[in-house]
Amino acid sequence: MTAKAPITQDVHTIPRHLPDGKPNLVGMTRDQMRDALITAGTPEKQAKMRMGQVWQWVYHWGVRDFDAMTNLSKDYRTMLAETFVIALPEVVTRQVSGDGTRKYLVRIAGGHEVEVVYIPEEDRGTLCISSQVGCTLTCTFCHTGTQKLVRNLTTSEIVGQIMVARDDLGEWPTPGAPKDETRLLSNIVLMGMGEPLYNFENVRDAMKIAMDPHGIQLSRRRITLSTSGVVPEIARTAEEIGCQLAVSFHATTDEVRDVLVPINKRWNISALLDALRSYPKVSNSERITFEYVMLDGVNDSDEDARRLIKLIDGIPAKINLIPFNEWPGAPYRRSSNNRIRKFADIIYKAGYASPIRTPRGEDIMAACGQLKSATERARKSRAQIAQEAGL
Repeated sequence: MTAKAPITQDVHTIPRHLPDGKPNLVGMTRDQMRDALITAGTPEKQAKMRMGQVWQWVYHWGVRDFDAMTNLSKDYRTMLAETFVIALPEVVTRQVSGDGTRKYLVRIAGGHEVEVVYIPEEDRGTLCISSQVGCTLTCTFCHTGTQKLVRNLTTSEIVGQIMVARDDLGEWPTPGAPKDETRLLSNIVLMGMGEPLYNFENVRDAMKIAMDPHGIQLSRRRITLSTSGVVPEIARTAEEIGCQLAVSFHATTDEVRDVLVPINKRWNISALLDALRSYPKVSNSERITFEYVMLDGVNDSDEDARRLIKLIDGIPAKINLIPFNEWPGAPYRRSSNNRIRKFADIIYKAGYASPIRTPRGEDIMAACGQLKSATERARKSRAQIAQEAGL
């Protein structure tokens, strides 16, 4: 069966420059929005009510025009329009894969760009969002990791990615219309560009906005944060965000993981597993996901599978096996289908779920590990990348 050709659509939008002195309501937490409204002249006794009204218009209804906030007086709407803006990242390009995956290149303050991916499936729609421009971790199998870190994203820029996708999906509810429980965007994974736990406060506040029952209304169980192993922040993730946790594991010895995931040199496998065993949310109903990219001849042997089982003993877990998604200049190759199935079978027989992730969006470089902003790309030759990987 011949795969459908990818559809690429350039989206030309008016750049959303924030007027000097006008705070953006997008990205404000409840407390921040209340304080901002008081500063703008809202009486303190009314501030909580007004904040609740504005909050719902911005985060639940997705309204961008203050005049549409019809339960507020005309004078109050005028004050809001003169004082604040409701601004999202600018969509530069939108690509649609043959399998329905959508990839957005969005521009943020400073002219920087990040990528966001929406993956439709039969029972869910997952949005993969970014937390940094570039990445500081330099994982050698990851295309994003070859791009230098530029800066952390703000809370506004993280929440804005969700709102941009809901715009494109046409999923904002209509005031007065019957409630529709169908969600095209039902899940969020923090698996895009960057290490979320190196931008903890902004990620935390953005996810609290996404989970707010009067806003975007996503359950904490439908949000998964993926970390490469920033050990000191792992417990905080459970305590202050409460979402699901995934770990980019990818190796069963420190020698190999030091190369694949260099943060291992700071917090090795033993330290990471100790933190995961004491993770406050871990249980049979809220298992930790171990992500494991399958690299031919590097980490895919039967011995690796058996070692992985011993390492995670006692941790309620599932193992997501990820066929390596190749990119130009990549120093690795994908393990064969037979090798991946054999690896998965060993893990499954040990009592762990071991789904093999189906690559999505490869034709538009939207698959796991392929995200990279073209404007920030550090152009490296295959030889340079291989040398840095120690190959």
